[in-house]
Order: sequence, then C-alpha cells, then structure tokens
Amino acid sequence: MKLADCAEPSGLARRHVHESLKGRASPERVDDAVLVASELVGNAVRHTAGGPDCMCVEVYRDVAVLRVHDAGRDVSKVQARSAQASLGELTESGLGLLLVGALASVWSVRPTAIGKVVVVVFPLDACGLPERDALP
Repeated sequence: MKLADCAEPSGLARRHVHESLKGRASPERVDDAVLVASELVGNAVRHTAGGPDCMCVEVYRDVAVLRVHDAGRDVSKVQARSAQASLGELTESGLGLLLVGALASVWSVRPTAIGKVVVVVFPLDACGLPERDALP
C-alpha cells in the first residue's frame, strides 16, 4: 500500500492492517499489529524527510509480516532499546521500538536501494508461535 504523499499515513496504515488481519488473527494480535504499524509509520513521518513510502502486510498460516519502507538511509537510528535502557535514552528516543520489540515475535531493519525497510513478524494467535514454528 502506497503511503507517500498521503495526508494521514498513520490512519491509513492502521485501517489497512486491521482489515488485513480481521478474522485471520486473534483480536489481541490485530490490536498489537495495528499499534505497531501506527508506531512505525509515525516514526517514518517524524524521523525521515519524506515520511513513509509504502507498507506491506503479508498474512501466512501462523504469522503476519508487516513491512514499512521509507527513504531514510540511516539504519543505525532504528535500534532496539532494552527495558533496562536509561530513562534519558528512552525519553530522547521514545518508547516506540521498545513497544515493537515487546509485541512482535521478531523485527529487523534493513537497507534497501531507496532507503530502509522495517520488518515485523507477529504470531496470529494470542499465545505466540509454537516452538516448532519459531523464527530464527
């Protein structure tokens, strides 16, 4: 889904994730994915010159994969923060990526030809991934 030049990309992203997962995931996981999508798109709006470029939601048997692309090239700015991070670090950087880490099974950021993509994997049920399906 294209988000570039959208007046309200976070709202569009939330609606798209909700519609993509409704009936295919537990209500708790839908809410988690909507919250994470909103956070990632909001981060792209706040921290990149062009904001988010596009977002993709892929739904598989046991997991959903959310990808948010933007033109920002500095992947080092997208870092996981631990719950033990200092209050100063969390106040300066926000709690968004800490939240992403808590709600997702796994997430990563990768450079692309035009910027970067943040990839987040969610189990579709409230219990998480079975051990045999755990991602590396």
